[in-house]
Amino acid sequence: MMFLPPYSPDFNPIEMAFAKLKALLRAKAARTVTALWDAAGSVLDAFTPDKCANFLTAAGYEPE
Repeated sequence: MMFLPPYSPDFNPIEMAFAKLKALLRAKAARTVTALWDAAGSVLDAFTPDKCANFLTAAGYEPE
């Protein structure tokens, strides 16, 4: 049996990823829908597999 860590928005890997996404999008300062979609596509490169694994590790999920 695998127990999940206690819930907290601070320790939720999805919340950490969305916080990073929002910060990157705010830094792009896109003011139109088209510019926002272009910015979203360009910032997704910041989410490497290693970075996403770090979100899970920081949230308390242990690799098997």
